[in-house]
Amino acid sequence: MQAQFRPDFEKAGGLITAVTVDAETGEVLMVAYMNPEAFDLTLATGKVHYWSRSRGKLWKKGESSGNMQRLVELRVDCDLDAVVVRAVQEGPACHEGYKSCFFRTVDADGSLRVDAERLKTPEEMYGAPASSTATEGVR
Repeated sequence: MQAQFRPDFEKAGGLITAVTVDAETGEVLMVAYMNPEAFDLTLATGKVHYWSRSRGKLWKKGESSGNMQRLVELRVDCDLDAVVVRAVQEGPACHEGYKSCFFRTVDADGSLRVDAERLKTPEEMYGAPASSTATEGVR
């Protein structure tokens, strides 16, 4: 079922940016992309769907890891080409096992540090070792 309102998917070649935030705290959990099908399915099911640019396919957040996102509110920007997804996150949002994909901080001297607690390992979420980038570039 097509949603009554549609963002402008054509501006960026069929995709819109989706910034997902924790519905309760406002913390940014992740940034991903939606195509029209992901947008419509998110509204129709209440479960957040995205378009994976790297895999070239639609995916429901948590379909592999079990870490689903339940839609609370969908907000669209003034140009109609980006959305903020307010969601209830079940488990980590990040495939590295952190609550947020933004678990690293760049300090004033340019050094990178992890400043969050890992909630689960990739092995716990996916059943097999994943190539971790969690400490990549960390001094």
